[in-house]
Order: sequence, then C-alpha cells, then structure tokens
Amino acid sequence: MRWPSFFHRRRRKFSSPQGRNQNLHRALRILSVVSSKLMENKGVLMTCPMSSYLEEQLQKRFRLLKLWDSQMKADFLKQNSQLISAVVGNTVLGADSELIDSLPNLEIVSSNSVGLDKIDLVKCKERGIRVTNTPDVLTDDVADLAIGLALATLRKISVADGFLRNGLWKNSDFGLTTKFSGKSVGILGLGRIGSAIAKRAKAFGCPIGYHSRSRKPNANYKYYSSVIDLAANCQILVVACALTDETRHIVNREVIDALGPEGILINIGRGPHVDEPELVSALVEGRLGGAGLDVYENEPEIPEKLFQLQNVVLLSHVGSDTVATCKAMADLVLANLEAHFLGKPLLTPVV
Repeated sequence: MRWPSFFHRRRRKFSSPQGRNQNLHRALRILSVVSSKLMENKGVLMTCPMSSYLEEQLQKRFRLLKLWDSQMKADFLKQNSQLISAVVGNTVLGADSELIDSLPNLEIVSSNSVGLDKIDLVKCKERGIRVTNTPDVLTDDVADLAIGLALATLRKISVADGFLRNGLWKNSDFGLTTKFSGKSVGILGLGRIGSAIAKRAKAFGCPIGYHSRSRKPNANYKYYSSVIDLAANCQILVVACALTDETRHIVNREVIDALGPEGILINIGRGPHVDEPELVSALVEGRLGGAGLDVYENEPEIPEKLFQLQNVVLLSHVGSDTVATCKAMADLVLANLEAHFLGKPLLTPVV
C-alpha cells in the first residue's frame, strides 16, 4: 500500500502553534486510516467459539475466518491457507503442528488463555512464528475460584443448597461440615496464580507450603522438593502449575494417597495434571476426602462416577469466566495482534 503524498511533502512553515497542531492531527488521522486498512487485509483464523466480544472485535478489525463454520475443516484450510496470517486459539483448540503446517503465511498465534499446552511452541520457534498469551489479567479470578472451590468442598455448599431446594430442611437439619480457616494448604506451582492463591489462603489463617521446579527466593512459604512430601504435609492440595510433559499426571496415586482420606484436592490448572481414573477410585474408595474440580482430563467428558459423590464440587472450566476478565483477555489478544501487524513490540510475548 502506498503512503499518502502528505507524508512525502517538504516540511511546511506555520505562523502559529495552532497550525502545527492541525497538521499533526491531520497526520495522525491519516496514519490511523492507513493502519486500519493494513489490518483489514490481514486474515485471522479463530479456531473455535470464544467470547462474542472478541469475535465482534476481530470481525471489525481484521478479515476474520471461523474454523468451526466449515464441516470440512481440511478443505476450508486449504482454500484459505494463503490468506491467514494469524491464529487466535484458547484452551480448547490452539495451534498444533498440523494446523501450523497447513498455514504457510502464518505470522502469529495469539492465545486467548494463559496456558500454552494447545500450541506447538517448538514448531512456532522453528518457523519464526510469534506467540502471545493472556497472563495477569485472569490471575485474580482463577485464584478466587480456587478458594471458592475449597470452601464449597469443605462446607458442602452445593449439597446444602440442594438440601434446602428439595424441601429436606423441613424434616431435618443439614449435617455438620468441615472448617476451612487454619487448614494447611499446599500449592503445586507458585507462579502468578499460585502466589495469588497463597495470598488469599493466608488471609484465612492457613499455613502455606509449595512445590515448584525450584525454590522461590522471595516466597515466605515452606518449600517442598517433591510433590509427595507436599501432599503428605498439607490438608488441601491446590494444583496451579503449567501443563507440560513433566507435569502431566503429576498428581498420581502415590500423591493422592499421601494427601489421604482427610485431604482435599483442588484443581484449577489443567485436567491432565491429575491421573483421573486414580482420582475417581480414591474418592469412591474413601482414600481421598474430597475434591473441587474446574478442569478435567478429557473435557467436556466427565467420569460419571463423580456425579454421584457428595464430597466433590464440579465446575465446567470457568476459572476466568467473568465479564470483566473475558473482556480484558480479549483486549489483550487484540492488542497483541495489532502490535504485531504494526511492527510494534508485543505486549505479552512467549515466542
């Protein structure tokens, strides 16, 4: 695209600051129009339905293509492969090796999530494809939910709600539950979200321990060098680490047994962090006291045995799903895309 001749004219002399300001404003308006035209021609592939706000904004600013609109995805990608410069994915469907290989002009993958397990980062690095995610903006909501799951599990809030709604209070009192305040909390992964969970749990008078790849020098919590030791020394184990090959099934039978029949497992990380069949067996057999789960190994498929247990609270991967946070995440996705196409520094670069 040719820049308007305005930018190539020789500098004019103005008799007043007002004249110079008018010229600057005119230049900025033209620059804005040119930038918008540049981005309108950029093809952005959205892998699956996300927030309506994000979809609307992508539609306004770019040439949006929606993968789920076509039943023949391979044909759709073949027909549009030359047009697509960016992919927007999330925790459901990101950019795996097959998708990346099908898009020869792909420049950037902007994930509408903090997790990166759905993106082939090695392939992106090999091809020089930029990758961004949405850290920080979802930290508070996910940490809030972790505490909410712990409270709901120990105090049996969902069960008590059903008890009242079904008219059972008229005939009997609801049974006693378990106190949360003061319980020892072990956090698996003391990153942004793990640290925010620790801060909240500490406000409830809970002693905090943690396990991470390495000791955090500025953390005033007890460090455990193994997950088993952490589980054996806490009453509530919260999974908040990133999903990698090393952390897949990091919570296995041995860890669950170390947590024990009075222990509670909270998972707001990723489903594959936990060996799900072992978790279900432990809950059914009473080897684990309870669980609060927002994520599962094969979403949206959930083991049916979990539905029958009153010591389990189940949510549908909604950790960051508040109006404010979903908008903030979408805005960050958009800002990263615009920065890339305008040649500016990315806001949250991963690759």
